[in-house]
Formats: sequence, structure tokens, C-alpha cells
Amino acid sequence: MSGPSAIRIDLQLIADMIEPGSRVLDIGCEDGVLLDYLTQFKQVDGRGIELSMEGVRACVAAGLSVIQGDADTDLEAYPDNAFDYAILSQTLQATRRPDHVLAHLVRIGRHAIVSVPNFGHWRVRLYLAAHGRMPRSRHLPYSWYDTPNIHLCTLKDLVYLCRKMNIAIERSVSVNGYGVPHRIGSNLTVANLFGENAVFLLTRR
Repeated sequence: MSGPSAIRIDLQLIADMIEPGSRVLDIGCEDGVLLDYLTQFKQVDGRGIELSMEGVRACVAAGLSVIQGDADTDLEAYPDNAFDYAILSQTLQATRRPDHVLAHLVRIGRHAIVSVPNFGHWRVRLYLAAHGRMPRSRHLPYSWYDTPNIHLCTLKDLVYLCRKMNIAIERSVSVNGYGVPHRIGSNLTVANLFGENAVFLLTRR
């Protein structure tokens, strides 16, 4: 697996939110880069769920504890507070019912960490306004007809959903087009305009 210098900025931001020695469930862990990093550098007790068998095989080959599973259907099997952190990285927009998945995340983990691409970024808005077509970008690389992203949202959309579901946002960080992170705090409008993606640390109220 890759070392710390190769980890994506959004994955690094997630890792920075996790306390050493924690129990972690990484949902949609792909090839296990984040889980491997957390195991090596945060000494977590890590588990993973991945939909693709290719990803599961890569994780198992690297010595990670990962099973095949689907965030839309398999999270209900986990008991309350089974983990310190339940992570869903760049996957929420690909689930059938993001609200149901969020509810399970904050139930399964004492904390949930969610990262999402931002459909409210200024380049996305400009492309749609100028071309009248669904935009494609580094974080949204698919065409409208073949995308796995079926529930695209802005950062404001996610914040408002959390409020509606009585989920507390403990920390939130956006990442601009240059890969520079910024704490969102009260600057949600600015983050929604200039953040290409963001990471949220959540808990149940």
C-alpha cells in the first residue's frame, strides 16, 4: 500500500479527524488506501466494506479486514455504537437513499465522517450556465447517463439535511481547486462556492 506522502488530501483530512487506537469502519473503502494508512499511522482497529470484489481482493491481499457489502442494504446489520468512527468517503452521492445511509452512519459510529464532491462549486455552476449541459470535472468525471453519482448535492444541501435529521456537525473542512483545505465554520456560502469537495465530522444529537 502507499505511504503517507501518496494519500489524497481528502483522505488525509479524514485521517486527521480520527483518534489513535479507535475502532473504525470504512464503508466503500475501495482498495483500502485509507484503511491501510489508519492502521499503520493511527493504530486503529479497522474494518472495511466494499461493493466491488476487485476492491475486496486488493484489501485482503494487503492484510486488511474487508468484506463485500453494500451501504444501501447492509448497514442495518451493524449494532448501535459498534465503532468509534464510521467513514463514508466520496460515496454518499452514489447511494439510493443518502438520508437512510446517514442515519445508519451516526447510529453505528459514535462519530461519522462523510466526504462529498460539491455540485455547487463555481466551475460547475459556470459550466451549466454557459453550456446548458451537465458538467464534468475532476471530482465529477462521468457523463449524466453513465454516472454512479445519482444524488448530487451541494455543501449547503448536506448541511441542511443534517439539520433536518438532527445530526450535529462537529467539524467541517472544504478543499479548493488547488487542494488547499479551509475550515467551513460559519463560511458555508463561501465554501459552497469555492470548495470542490468537503469532509464533515458528524454525531447524533
